[in-house]
Amino acid sequence: MSTVLITGCNRGIGLEIVRQLRQRGDTVIAVCRQASDELRALDADIIDGIDVADAASVERLAASLAGRTIDVLINNAGILRGDHFGDLDYDAMLEQFRVNTLGPLRVTEALAGHLADGGKVAIVSSRVGSVEDNGSGGNYGYRASKAAVNQVGMNLKHELAPRGISVALLHPGLVATSMTGGRGIDPATAAGGLIARIDELTPATSGGFWHAEGYRLPW
Repeated sequence: MSTVLITGCNRGIGLEIVRQLRQRGDTVIAVCRQASDELRALDADIIDGIDVADAASVERLAASLAGRTIDVLINNAGILRGDHFGDLDYDAMLEQFRVNTLGPLRVTEALAGHLADGGKVAIVSSRVGSVEDNGSGGNYGYRASKAAVNQVGMNLKHELAPRGISVALLHPGLVATSMTGGRGIDPATAAGGLIARIDELTPATSGGFWHAEGYRLPW
């Protein structure tokens, strides 16, 4: 049984990851801005009022974990602000960078002292952050923020390797959540795939960019 901390888990994929981890007996520290009734029903250790884009908020999170060790850190919190060329909202783009790119880095750095040697860090990225796989364009802010977090993940791979901590960049698929307008696969299916990829992660595969279904994605 592992102790897993996951951000952004009051709904959608994050909520389903909490549900499945609790069902198999893992201890789950569920971090979010505002806990939902669905999350409260899952018997997780909830730490709410946390915004991964805010330094003071993440410092409070770290302080609340005094004396606790985390085996797996899942950076799941993320936002999508649609945009298109000719009418770009640069403030919204920066907001996506603060949450999607700097958020996982801020949380991982703040909690590094709580991570167990030989532990794991997962970052929920997206295949739309792949340069090679970009066949349609659009969503400038979201795509760029996910491409950037992939680079963050690779840096963390090197940073944490001396402690035997492995890092994975994971694409859940197009999942039917409020972020996607309800289009895509069931969140439970996506969550199960992400958990399987994290379970399989080793130092030898650290730094990989994986689809939840199990295959590597191009950078």
